[in-house]
Amino acid sequence: MIYLVDPRRLELLLELSRLGSMREVGEAMQVTTSTVSQQIAALAREAGTPLIEPDGRRVRLTPAGRRLAGHAVTILAAVEAARRDLGPWNPAAPPAGTVRVAAFASAFRQVLLPVARMLAGRQPEVRLHLLEQEPAEALGLLAADEVDLALTYDYNLAPVGFGRDLQAEPLASTPWHLGTPSGPGPRGTAVEVFRRYRDDAWIVNSRNTADEDVVRIVASLAGFEPRITQRADSLDLVYDMILAGLGVGLLPAGRPAVRGVTLRRLRQPDVVLRSYAVTRGGHAAWPPLALVLRLLLQVGQPGVAV
Repeated sequence: MIYLVDPRRLELLLELSRLGSMREVGEAMQVTTSTVSQQIAALAREAGTPLIEPDGRRVRLTPAGRRLAGHAVTILAAVEAARRDLGPWNPAAPPAGTVRVAAFASAFRQVLLPVARMLAGRQPEVRLHLLEQEPAEALGLLAADEVDLALTYDYNLAPVGFGRDLQAEPLASTPWHLGTPSGPGPRGTAVEVFRRYRDDAWIVNSRNTADEDVVRIVASLAGFEPRITQRADSLDLVYDMILAGLGVGLLPAGRPAVRGVTLRRLRQPDVVLRSYAVTRGGHAAWPPLALVLRLLLQVGQPGVAV
């Protein structure tokens, strides 16, 4: 049974759960690899059970180690809160550590890279490990504790529910329109706009079903089944496909105009993409993650489009 735990050892265990290498933990925490090994061994003795096991040339946490690492997030957040509560005579240590983030491509470019630059200039002790993933993939990695933060999205017409063990912070909302070849086109409600293109081919996302769900919902209101023939994740590629006459598809409002492509406004119903920063319950209080979340909210307010 653990009667007294050194928070520093818990920090090392938490970093080890993220990085899987004592050498990398040592570099991140600015201590020697030997010190990391000794402190993890001491923590295992206090716990009365092995906390790590070999994984090729690296190490991974045992089930007991993963449970203790989960508790470490809450414990360290409580320690940080206690330090702050003591007042200016005992200020909290600045956030430090590696935050693992999975995000869809446009959020990667529009908010994560600016945050990475801000951290490099203001808080170099906080580092980002970034992974480009679509929402379902990112949430799967979050559930498996392979990332600390997932940037995801859904549409108002096809909302996605988050489990009770997840905490979702809204980032931004962005109207989406229908991208079509330039020229005379319909005006009116989204249903009327869609009906005009009922005989066209349609372009949807290839790794996520969110926009396809919206296309099918609005098309059903217009009384037809969309003929989906093209799938692409890149917005630039969707523009190119529309220019090539390969179909029509949803595109975010507010992007620079592309000659030859017209965005037809969708209203009644409106189509709105909503982006979120998602963490596991209770983990957002971890100081490095809390800092990243604050910066994301600052950068992301103008709007994020996929």
